[in-house]
Amino acid sequence: MRRLALTLLLVAPVARAQDEEPTGDVPSPTSPLTVTGYVDVGFAKAQGNGTSFAADDGRLPADYGVDTFAPAVNSRGDVASTDAEGRFTNGFLPRSMGIGSRPSAFINTVSVDARYDAPSTPVMVFSRLQALPRLHDTRFLVEQAFGRIVPFDSQEFALSVGKFDSVFGVEYLENQANLRTGITPSLVARYTTGTPVGAKAFYRVQLAPFWSAFSLNVAATNAPAFVDSLQGPEISLTGRPVASGRLGYELNLPRVQVKLGGSAMAGPRNDQGDPEAGARALGADARLYVAGISLTGEYVQVDQDPGTAADKSTGLGTQTVASGFHTRGFYVIAAYDLPWRGRVLRKATLYLRGEQRHAWFEGSEALTVRRLTAGARLDLWENLALKGEYLANREREGAPTVPNDVVAASAIFSF
Repeated sequence: MRRLALTLLLVAPVARAQDEEPTGDVPSPTSPLTVTGYVDVGFAKAQGNGTSFAADDGRLPADYGVDTFAPAVNSRGDVASTDAEGRFTNGFLPRSMGIGSRPSAFINTVSVDARYDAPSTPVMVFSRLQALPRLHDTRFLVEQAFGRIVPFDSQEFALSVGKFDSVFGVEYLENQANLRTGITPSLVARYTTGTPVGAKAFYRVQLAPFWSAFSLNVAATNAPAFVDSLQGPEISLTGRPVASGRLGYELNLPRVQVKLGGSAMAGPRNDQGDPEAGARALGADARLYVAGISLTGEYVQVDQDPGTAADKSTGLGTQTVASGFHTRGFYVIAAYDLPWRGRVLRKATLYLRGEQRHAWFEGSEALTVRRLTAGARLDLWENLALKGEYLANREREGAPTVPNDVVAASAIFSF
């Protein structure tokens, strides 16, 4: 993993030198084993009761009529609360920090990466272990665990097997809090930033006379690249793989970088056991880096067929009914690196993100939500990042208007 209208609202991450196979953002080590990581300490205050549920909304399931992911408080997309006050929900819910409307400090993530480069061989092994302290659901997570082989010295070609970053789109490049410019993920990140289990291949060819390169990233996995609160990646519930991939182009001029990509995904949905219940996704992304300014935009379209009842025998899949589902969404990010540098302050970044998500479950009313996020990041020394942002959530269609804006802050200590 490497450091990657409505109107033009939105904001881009820090510029990446190139689209490369994710490896946990660990530099080439001088010894075979390298251990790195970070601690993400957060703070948040959400409006209302910390959810998107309205007290007088009697529609059921309650989670079909609102965007439960909107009041996010950290880089994992965990929200302030998912308390539906006793109303039935079908399980399409994010993870919750359980703070409700109370302002609170908390530990978002304790992350440890271990990378081993086998001497004199083209083999690398990478693992990312994370602790997620929560009020009622503290988890210890294997976020990534894969082996990679680079068989040819003369080619940018790599094969990976295990649990790894998605190959769909580009937002996965900022999955981790220490890499993400801001604090929270986009409204469509839940469909593209999971860490599936399977095999993938990456190939990149450079056209030096044209300052250009093409890249191809493809994968066959147990599940779509949805976050694990929606579909578990650990095993296949259907016995059939999900295919996904991204074709990218980049123009790397001395002072300007342009990167374009198209993504696709197809296979069975992995929250139920019927292999004929399919999931499909299409995406397009574009990035521009020039004079300290970065602009990033991504469009995502997802369609899921109705499935059978979720498979409870494995403990995966929280849904009672795997309803048919459709969504179209996008985000645009703009970021500017201020020209301030010093011995302590290494970088200061202002960013703005605008986004929209239009979605509907079959048989339920469609809903449209929009969000405008503004924030700043300060990088101090080499191992401390301070962030603060404000999320302005707006229900535009199909969902009741509720106060669910969020103020969030984060301090990330890296080692």
